[in-house]
Order: sequence, then C-alpha cells, then structure tokens
Amino acid sequence: MTIIRDDQLDIISYNPQQTARMGARLGALLAVGDVICLSGDMGAGKTIFASGIGKGWGAEPPLTSPTYNLVHVHRRKKDSIKLYHLDCYRLSDVLEAETIGLDDILNGATISVFEWPEHIKSALPKERLWVDIRIVETARRSIVLEGSGKRYEDLIVQFRAAALGGKDKPPKP
Repeated sequence: MTIIRDDQLDIISYNPQQTARMGARLGALLAVGDVICLSGDMGAGKTIFASGIGKGWGAEPPLTSPTYNLVHVHRRKKDSIKLYHLDCYRLSDVLEAETIGLDDILNGATISVFEWPEHIKSALPKERLWVDIRIVETARRSIVLEGSGKRYEDLIVQFRAAALGGKDKPPKP
C-alpha cells in the first residue's frame, strides 16, 4: 500500500473478494449526503466495490449493476435513509442526467454511489469521494480514493483506520 497524501489513498486489491471487503469497510462509514464516485476501466470492479459498499451500509436489496435501469434505490431496516446506486455509462451529458432526477437524488437525505461519474462530472458536487479503480493485472486492481472537501478527507482517514487499523498514516509536515 502506498499513501500519497492525507486526502488520497492508494490500495492494491488482489482479488474480487478483497475489493468487495474494501467497499464494505467504506460503506459502514457513510453518512447522509455522501457522494461516492466510482470511476475506472471497464471490468475493473466498480460494481463489485459498489456491492461491498451496499453490504457494509446494510442495503436491501443487495447492490447489483444498475446498467439497464440507470438507478437503483436501496434502503436498510434500521432507518429510512436511501442509498441511490447510479450507472452513468449510458448517459451522454448532464442534460440526460437531469431526466433521472439527479437534483432530487443529490439534495435529499440520501447517499449516492455513481458508477461512470465522469460522464456527468460537471453535474456532481465539487465535494465528493472519487474512487478510481484500474486493472493492474488479471486479478490485481489499483484503487485510489481521493477526497474533495473536509468530509471526504475525514472519510479517507476513517477508512484508513478501518482498513489498516490506523497504520501507514503519512507524517504531518
């Protein structure tokens, strides 16, 4: 593992199960208003990471690929918070994003997980957690988390502690 800076974390996953576990650790830390953007190569594991997020958060039903529906809505038993899982691959621009109720999703008491967010990047909040997942080898993936804004910088610190027990924190300048 290589840590680049306080607001960024670079992890290598060695199999899909590990990718899902990392997603679950992140999901357990999410709060209302959080926006998670999953970008990267086709087949890199964005949906596997997203399903882990759902599992860690307690989503029902479990997260699956929303490619053909664009938006899946999930709930959990313990409260009324919704988690929206959106696949933006088929969206060509921000105007199309508006047709799926993006403003309502982002302005509600919800958590939003976007796959292929680069297709509608200008419509997304500036403050967010961007997760870039890239294929390194057949089973290995590079997962880079980058936080924009205090909430997401703090989320990376929390995730680091959950995933690594607080180890490998970069020294303060």
